[in-house]
Amino acid sequence: MALHSNGTTGTIASLPSLPLELVEEEILSRLPVKKLLQLRCICKSWKSLISDDPKFAKKHLRMSNILKHKHLIMNVLGDRILWDSPLSSVFSNVSNHTVTLTELNNPISISRNISEICSCDGILCFTICEEGGQSAVLCNPSLRQYSTLPPLKNHRKREYDYQNAVYSFGYDHVNDVYKVIAISGKYTEVDVYTLGTNNWRSIQDFPYCPPCNHGVFVGGTVTWLAYEVSNRNISYVIVSLDLKTESYQKIPQPDLKKDHWTLGMFRDCLCIFASNKMLLDVWIMQEYGIKESWTKLYNVPYVGTQCTYPRTGYISDDDQVLFILYDLIDSKYKLVVYNSKNGNMNIPKIQQMDGFMILGVYVESLISLPCSY
Repeated sequence: MALHSNGTTGTIASLPSLPLELVEEEILSRLPVKKLLQLRCICKSWKSLISDDPKFAKKHLRMSNILKHKHLIMNVLGDRILWDSPLSSVFSNVSNHTVTLTELNNPISISRNISEICSCDGILCFTICEEGGQSAVLCNPSLRQYSTLPPLKNHRKREYDYQNAVYSFGYDHVNDVYKVIAISGKYTEVDVYTLGTNNWRSIQDFPYCPPCNHGVFVGGTVTWLAYEVSNRNISYVIVSLDLKTESYQKIPQPDLKKDHWTLGMFRDCLCIFASNKMLLDVWIMQEYGIKESWTKLYNVPYVGTQCTYPRTGYISDDDQVLFILYDLIDSKYKLVVYNSKNGNMNIPKIQQMDGFMILGVYVESLISLPCSY
């Protein structure tokens, strides 16, 4: 019984309660990770679901991709600070807007020079430059988890070019494991670290000249842009490693004449970003491994005489291209957003970034990392 405002009494109809399964599976899976971490204290079942249920973590990951819970992570070469920003802040419709940045509290283990950033399922793989060579550190920034991998020198008993090792990262969906791939910068030796095993193991050598940059995770493979030497001529070659079979494949490429290439991914397809001093073309391989499926997606036009060699960072789902260019007049690196639908070019303001920028994009994820080495 309850007293109404007019002084009479009556029965209040109870609100229908949602099934617990619906709340957990359909509502919680759509929330940002930060909010989920706060909700762990509500009840034991929610804490267990959010922290310990791998099926829920995978469902949340799928929803995070659909709902675009994605972030841009940035670092200036030589700086010990990592900056984080929601992608929605970067791809703003306001001209020359200021990007909102948050400093990540990274541990001492990665408070050194970061030379490469790659990602898969919300987990970042940092290539760290340190005295005596390069090492790899994994990070889930959403959970503030970090994992340092064992040094390669503990695995390789003979000379190894640690100084220029290239680390890449991907997911073997058949065996449900994540793998880090290390390629020597001087030789063609390749080693694989499977998360949870705590050791490196050697696989077949890389079939071409070693790549200079990390590979792209796409279609169950890690794919690199490498070099092939034939009759004293050096040319680009695209090489993939199947993460299940750990076998290599040469990927056909389009006929391009641009000076500089980089690889990326867009809508789960392999991309090539081909540029010369003033132009940037974006190509997409709509069917992985099929040469005829290469299609030119965008042609980013003339960007000004003061700019040289644009480098691409990301393509949004609404066809905006994020890339870095160097302004010869200001002697500064700048982040640029090109809208392919209307041809507008926008240079957002980034207060803390002044130097050579290293970019990475990650999706919010509950995928946990194993303990550090």
